[in-house]
Amino acid sequence: MKIEYINSKETELLNSKLGEYENDNNIKGILLLACDANNYTADNLDPILKSINKNIFGGIFPSIIFNNKKHETGFIIAGFEDSIALKHITNISSQEVSFDDKMIEIVDEYHDSKTMFVFVDGLTERINSFIESIFTIFGLEYNYIGGGAGSLTLKQKPCIITNSGLKQDCAVIAGIKLNSGIGVKHGWNSISGPYKVTSADKTVIEELDFKPAFEVYKEVVENHSGKIINSNNFYEIAKAYPFGINKIDTEKIVRDPLFTGENNSLVCVGEVETGYFVDILTGNKDTLVEAAGEAVKSAIRNKDGESENFIFFIDCISRVLFLEDDFSNELEEVLSNNNKLPVFGALTLGEIANSKRDFLEFHNKTVVIGCF
Repeated sequence: MKIEYINSKETELLNSKLGEYENDNNIKGILLLACDANNYTADNLDPILKSINKNIFGGIFPSIIFNNKKHETGFIIAGFEDSIALKHITNISSQEVSFDDKMIEIVDEYHDSKTMFVFVDGLTERINSFIESIFTIFGLEYNYIGGGAGSLTLKQKPCIITNSGLKQDCAVIAGIKLNSGIGVKHGWNSISGPYKVTSADKTVIEELDFKPAFEVYKEVVENHSGKIINSNNFYEIAKAYPFGINKIDTEKIVRDPLFTGENNSLVCVGEVETGYFVDILTGNKDTLVEAAGEAVKSAIRNKDGESENFIFFIDCISRVLFLEDDFSNELEEVLSNNNKLPVFGALTLGEIANSKRDFLEFHNKTVVIGCF
């Protein structure tokens, strides 16, 4: 496998590099990860992507990771030596789209695959339904890894890379023949709960235990932090206090509250359903960094003793906002526990993973490691 980081936002250089991979007979498929600050648009990227005959997939993210550094400009190209099964699904947010029907149409094309890369527009609706349909139709035969593409501005725009161009409200499913081990950890711990979600609408938690969600959340967070939280300083404080959806026999699934909504509701990254039970969580920099190391160890163990070639690293951009300068410690923790393998990946708006034994989930504030 050939992997490169290019420290440039110039589309001319991107076009030239993709041409190299296109003309390399050993490469059958291409993964492209790019930074939002490159300011790529459908207008300047579509002609390049449409000129590529080999299967290409990926996304645009707030930042990308290559070995021991995160980068806010540039792009990563990875060339696979085996053929890739690849489809993209459009209109993710449309209630008229039946994801089960879409998956049934394409599932047979992935019969040779062992690992699925899944990238989705992280600011679209119905991500949970999309993920559930993948798992329902494809099942536990595969490992899954991926995340939400998009911008930290939280302005939705084209961000999914396909052979037909840069797409919004879209997802790609790429099946590769490589074995993998997956590790998923977050390092957040409960301080209060559980609370029943008595009213929710997609990504909006409206009520907890029949009370306005922000009123419940505000009381717990202020008592724990000693700080007053309001709509003006909300995320500065809330980034240390995510929700955790309770699941049987697995870590809580984290949901990141972004801002307050109408009628004292809370708007999250990722859907929260009415009837869920959630805790309010917190953590510190040490617990988050430690969790990254545990995710790597878990991924390597889950590789079932086969030789390892590289690490694919998906991490939530909101962990960077929480860790700030100490994010370098998290990167170092990943590197020091990975048997000196090459590392690359992206900082995402939500993370997608399971490990052939758990339900496929859309996570927030979580480290996902793939060992290939």
